[in-house]
Amino acid sequence: MKYELSPLGDSAVIVQLGRVISEETHHAVRNVTDYLQDNPIDGMVDYVPAFSSVTIFYIPMEVIQGHSYSKIASPYEIVCEQLKERFDNITFTKRKESRTVEIPVCYEGEFGADLQIVADHNQISVEEVIDIHTSGEYLVYMLGFAPGFPYLGGMSEKIATPRKETPRTSIPAGSVGIAGSQTGIYPIETPGGWQLIGQTPSILFDIEKDPPTLLEPGDTIRFYSISLSEFKNMKEEQG
Repeated sequence: MKYELSPLGDSAVIVQLGRVISEETHHAVRNVTDYLQDNPIDGMVDYVPAFSSVTIFYIPMEVIQGHSYSKIASPYEIVCEQLKERFDNITFTKRKESRTVEIPVCYEGEFGADLQIVADHNQISVEEVIDIHTSGEYLVYMLGFAPGFPYLGGMSEKIATPRKETPRTSIPAGSVGIAGSQTGIYPIETPGGWQLIGQTPSILFDIEKDPPTLLEPGDTIRFYSISLSEFKNMKEEQG
């Protein structure tokens, strides 16, 4: 496994696993996070996966107290030494298991407020936008921006559309949007600049649940279209 280590402030190190967004790099990120989950380094308090890297946060004093190296070294140097010893002596394999999550989306009415903009930008019809959006499979690369917000890969360039020049100050939870060549789902009400094409009744984030997020990195998403009445029925069933 190829990687580069670099400091982030005085209590974190970035493990860079690639320079481009790809499924190969994504699998490397997941392998590292899985390994750290089962084999935390001394003083580690958290790790944060991203598109092509993992940032490891640690407590410097605990790193120094726990190390057995003979030379005087900084906490960052000790952490790097630990990571090199481990990463250079294990073999990561490509993960095979992948969960598929079906996400219902209502593209009707105000839910698809920007569908026409996406269609006009790509010189296709609104119906074609919906067909293309629901025909793909999307890989969840990571969660971020807001709790449970999935960064997805795999959207067709045929419906790629720039963000809005002026973001909305409030977007309802469940809104499905497009920004550039990405599509995503707002898990909570928040400001945002993505072009809104639909809304799902699925709940992506619930602090009362364990885990609180519906999706996790590595999941595969498939969107399917539902009517407004089906949307309302699903919302009522949720209570």
